Amino acid sequence: MTPKPTIGITLGDPAGIGPEIVLGALSDGEVHERCVPVVIGYAGVLRRCSIASGVSAGEIVTIESPKAALGVKGKVEVVHVETDGMQDICPGIVSADAGTAADAFVKRACELGLGGEISAITTAPINKEALRLAGVPHIGHTEMLAAYLDSPNPLTLFVTDNMRIFFLSRHLSLREAIDYISAERVYDFIRRVHSAMTDLGVAKPRIGLAALNPHASDGGQFGTEEREHLIPAAARAREQGIDVSDPMGADSIFNMALEGRFDCVISLYHDQGHIAAKTRDFHGTVTATLGLPVLRTSVDHGTAFDIAWKGIANPISMKLAILAAAEMLDTARAPK
Repeated sequence: MTPKPTIGITLGDPAGIGPEIVLGALSDGEVHERCVPVVIGYAGVLRRCSIASGVSAGEIVTIESPKAALGVKGKVEVVHVETDGMQDICPGIVSADAGTAADAFVKRACELGLGGEISAITTAPINKEALRLAGVPHIGHTEMLAAYLDSPNPLTLFVTDNMRIFFLSRHLSLREAIDYISAERVYDFIRRVHSAMTDLGVAKPRIGLAALNPHASDGGQFGTEEREHLIPAAARAREQGIDVSDPMGADSIFNMALEGRFDCVISLYHDQGHIAAKTRDFHGTVTATLGLPVLRTSVDHGTAFDIAWKGIANPISMKLAILAAAEMLDTARAPK
């Protein structure tokens, strides 16, 4: 029998809903059936959050290494990460101390991943303002992981239901995202998406390419990006045997993926794909970061400071993110 994978779960910003949704996810027996969950964070915050929110997943215990984890329901096993100011963390309050802690949790998870002690990382949400206050030089999780895992060009994948969305660009202004598009860059991205999908077990992935302009520019009436960059990139990829569409209007291509016409869609910028995924299922959308030495999955929502530690945050996305990591690892290990 194949052993269950060990998944490191970071607490995210400790002043947000991260601790609460981690506890909520670990109270579900399905998580322990599929993996050995190990929390990477500050045990005292978890205990305080459990008391304040009324959310419990069992006894909270610290362990020296993920290798010592039993992975049984009723125990929350924590690799303790100590940072200054954790005793002063207040739920719902943006602070430098919380930003420092969130960064330290992710960094420790990356160290454990590179050391082979965990098979994947699942992250709770962080707060960009807190990171800035802490002087963290990275704007978000993707950038942190790229730095700490020495992988400068990761792929971001959203999964909701049977729709998978890859992002050509993410944390750019809309003007910068448009300028980022080029035939060479889109062609290279199509190739990387094709490779990632085959690694996920899809033998011959059907890739949908979202257009930038309304109606894919209607032959150049509403812009030239399709004619100058997107259509040539798709044609070049098809010459290499990749099944990718010409650019199709963003108002229809995501629904076409839900109907099964594509195995994944390439979104050209942040909001184009985020709106589609979050409208489809806000709480059930899971983020995966590929192209790293360690798989990472995550919730696709924020820290929700307004409801932090109140016992009302929905843990379903956290649970699904953990289960998605276990499923992707199982697929990667399956005989081809």
